[in-house]
Amino acid sequence: MIDLDKIRAIDIHTHAEEPCGSHPDDGYDALQATMAQYFRAPWSHPPTVPETAEHYRAQGIAAVIFPVDAERETGYRRYANEEVAEIAAEYDDVLIPFASIDPWKGKAGLREARRLIENFGIRGFKFHPTMQGFYPNDRMAFPLYEAIAEAGAIALFHTGQTGVGSGMRGGNGMRLKYSNPMHLDDVAVDFPEMTIIAAHPSFPWQEEALAVAQHKPNVYIDLSGWSPRYFPDILVRYCNSILKKKVLFGSDWPMITPERWLADFEKIAIKDEIRPDILKGNAARLLGLS
Repeated sequence: MIDLDKIRAIDIHTHAEEPCGSHPDDGYDALQATMAQYFRAPWSHPPTVPETAEHYRAQGIAAVIFPVDAERETGYRRYANEEVAEIAAEYDDVLIPFASIDPWKGKAGLREARRLIENFGIRGFKFHPTMQGFYPNDRMAFPLYEAIAEAGAIALFHTGQTGVGSGMRGGNGMRLKYSNPMHLDDVAVDFPEMTIIAAHPSFPWQEEALAVAQHKPNVYIDLSGWSPRYFPDILVRYCNSILKKKVLFGSDWPMITPERWLADFEKIAIKDEIRPDILKGNAARLLGLS
């Protein structure tokens, strides 16, 4: 179990990229290589979940980790939620497992979500509207949200532009329109008891994300996917004021390392008394660790 006294931060946003099973050539390697170039990632091949755990142990940081299920829209095979959860359980001093289920899977996805919550201790679910090809407020996803809300789990949504497919022909089929954070406003209204995290500074819709998080008590923002040195001024102002209890440290590992993010975070104008909550306190409360 995670000992809050032994960690310096909680990274709310890390990716499980490499399954331990077979590695078919489905085009995912080309996507990863392009993304690594986009983010200037310091690796030639994505790390495994055990490698991720060892890295975070060395850094004294706990991490939420998840795969992304986008098989239907992209053709890339998914990393099985069960495998991620089982490996995370071996490193439960630093890893907190989330799952990912494409909402287009309907009743099959709903059954899987309930099984993962009951049998694997899944604490939340990652959605990537651009990769999965859906608007978050599409009612076809509501049964899945109902299961998440009933279990007291967290729904984490990618928002804004994405490095996925950036610079590739046709953006590799990725449609940015699905990830406008304003779509989460409807979800927050219809599921007021479900904790929602809008991932990333939501370029080009940053002010929409701030408005939804300010207006809806159940909506939070994670700061992953960008170096803090590029945060827009309005985001920093909200972190320092009305959203100081609703913003969360996230790196977007393995594209951005936590140490790179934290080093850049030290250099921006966040008030000293607010930093501990952004780095650890806010996430600890959301995850029921404190």
